[in-house]
Amino acid sequence: MKKYSIRWFVVFMVFLATGLSFLDRQVLSIAIIKIQKEFHFSDVQYGWVNTSFLLSYALMFTLGGWLIDKAGAKKGLALAVGMWSVANAFHGLMTNLPQLLTFRFFLGMGEGACFPGAAKTVFDWFDKKERGLANGIAIGGSAIGAVIAPPLTIWISNIYGWRAGFVIPGLAGMAWVLIWLLIPWKKVISAEPGNATPNGPSFLALLSFRQTWVFIMIRFLLDPVMYFMMFWIPKYLSEVRHVPYEKIGNLLWIPFLALGISNILGGLFSDKLIKSNFTVNKARKTIMGIAAGLTLAVPFAEYASTVEMSLAFMALYMFAHGCWITNYITSISDVFGQSATSTVVGLSGTAGALSSLILNPLIGSIIQHYSYQPMWIVSGLLYPLAFILFILFIPKIKPLFSEKKDILQPETA
Repeated sequence: MKKYSIRWFVVFMVFLATGLSFLDRQVLSIAIIKIQKEFHFSDVQYGWVNTSFLLSYALMFTLGGWLIDKAGAKKGLALAVGMWSVANAFHGLMTNLPQLLTFRFFLGMGEGACFPGAAKTVFDWFDKKERGLANGIAIGGSAIGAVIAPPLTIWISNIYGWRAGFVIPGLAGMAWVLIWLLIPWKKVISAEPGNATPNGPSFLALLSFRQTWVFIMIRFLLDPVMYFMMFWIPKYLSEVRHVPYEKIGNLLWIPFLALGISNILGGLFSDKLIKSNFTVNKARKTIMGIAAGLTLAVPFAEYASTVEMSLAFMALYMFAHGCWITNYITSISDVFGQSATSTVVGLSGTAGALSSLILNPLIGSIIQHYSYQPMWIVSGLLYPLAFILFILFIPKIKPLFSEKKDILQPETA
């Protein structure tokens, strides 16, 4: 793949886009503390608000990924960021629950295409020896957005009110779209074996491969854990650990900073292993296996004697997840190549969002009528289970397709 000097600026812009995506979705998890007091929404109603986001997010993860594979990352990401930025700004006009449900739905529609677009962009501009690091930087923005969201939201809401916490990031997203559209975009097609022609496999053809379903199942199992962390931890710190509202922003950034660092380190480590003559299969799985082992400590967040110790275990989970998700997404691009990466990232993201959509109202009910304890215990067990499934059903990470006379064909053994 020819190396263009602009490629690192491109990946930096994707870093900002994923950062905005997590910042925008995370604002509500902070502002809900004040919104509930003003509008008297119950925890179950808050669960349904999250479900509204996840419903459209699930739909657009697959549809958005498929469209980006067809239309390209530049146009696709511009439309996605523009849509969710406008929707986020409209949160600041909300006066009742139906409006919040509606704006949250459109926020999910835009954000659903973000990560498929990020994966597509990275594949277009980077080869396999640098793809892990580039993916880590690209998706690492999501963690930085989550780091910034708590203190920024609390600071803005204390000065201008909670509504401004939605409007200001929305305007920032609109500015991002203008800059993104000005980037001179060069289509990059790698000569690596396994990369597909622009037409790519059909949607139904992708569903005929075992690898597609393995990646889907992994996200179905694991995404509810991450959504639990995003949507419920501020309330957990407030209700269980009795952390004052003003101090939540001073604490919550710590786990998400660990996530951002590990997004980058997870990709960097696997790339270095490949450069040290590890196979792609061994490099990606080594990092994912270590990450899965670290998550076994997650339940201790509930049993820790101090807030600081509890946060340390949350940070450990986030660090493990960052290493995991970077290599998981990079593995998808290793297997499905140029023309199908966004689609499979989208399919798997839809599975995770649907799983979270189904479980989120149940999580609200469990928390409201029982406690957070079951959520912590389950969170510590799912990653090792997912890793076992991964190594059993994808024994070797390798390109699934090869180009031959401009026709996409399964690679022969």
